[in-house]
Amino acid sequence: SEAETRRRYIDVSLKESGWENLRPGYELEYKVQGMPASTNPSGVGYVDYVLWGDDALPLAVIEAKKSMADSRKGRHQAELYANCLEAMHGQRPVIFYSNGFETYLWDDQFYPEREVQGFYSKDELQRLVDRRQKRTDLREFTVNQEIAGKGRPYQLEAIARVAENSVTVGVNNELRGRARQSLLVMATGSGKTRTAAAIVDMFSKCNWVKRVLFLADRNALVTQAKNAFNAYLPNLTAIDLTKEKELDGTRLVFSTYPTIMNRIDRLDDDGQRFYGVGHFDLIIVDEAHRPVYQKYRAIFEYFDARLIALPATPKTDV
Repeated sequence: SEAETRRRYIDVSLKESGWENLRPGYELEYKVQGMPASTNPSGVGYVDYVLWGDDALPLAVIEAKKSMADSRKGRHQAELYANCLEAMHGQRPVIFYSNGFETYLWDDQFYPEREVQGFYSKDELQRLVDRRQKRTDLREFTVNQEIAGKGRPYQLEAIARVAENSVTVGVNNELRGRARQSLLVMATGSGKTRTAAAIVDMFSKCNWVKRVLFLADRNALVTQAKNAFNAYLPNLTAIDLTKEKELDGTRLVFSTYPTIMNRIDRLDDDGQRFYGVGHFDLIIVDEAHRPVYQKYRAIFEYFDARLIALPATPKTDV
């Protein structure tokens, strides 16, 4: 049943994301006005879950379905609830719909729906909502040529292509997200790390990205990348996860695949995950050849992040 699905799966997933104190009538079964008469003649609806920000504005709405139902059947209902909440509180929430096994996130102001592995924490949702006003057009960004592009115009070309691949405009000329994955096929020695650092600088300064995960398959490559990023982006805090403990405010995390896999699987003493599905906004995959991607696919499926892949050498099978 839907009630059992909520208790066994959705409530547990929310707890892992820091949503523990779910109060009836507020986070649970919140009453809204303004439902269309065709759906409910009284105009009243009861939202399965509403997740609230510290400013008492709605950050997310969750529509639950029983586990045997397709969770996407809740999409239209969730959209109607989001319309009501926006009219009542002046802020449009991010939309989730879930049957406990499949969960979809739909930030309908910017991206189409996409499947995710769980729910965002309060801080992660607040960042999503705040970006609606703060995000700027990547295509208009001026690359810092002290990082990349000096004497190597193909690096500027690569950065421009990532920007064009990531953003488009809607019917009213408003910014909209486009592709969430980019592949840069660059030969060894052509400055992949510099180019990646300049892309992080672009995403960060345009308010698209706060936290970045850089993955490599050997400790030496992790250390090398971290040292390079420290030189190129000294204002962004960085750690090597294979050697250091992360604090909550770290902006750049460098890790091998097994190390981050272990951190994903681990719960803290409160039953929460340090790395929630929305923790990272961008993942950079160094040497992204096919066996690595297939072996560690769970990392890319778990984090709801943009992906930039840098293959080891230009090959047709990447």
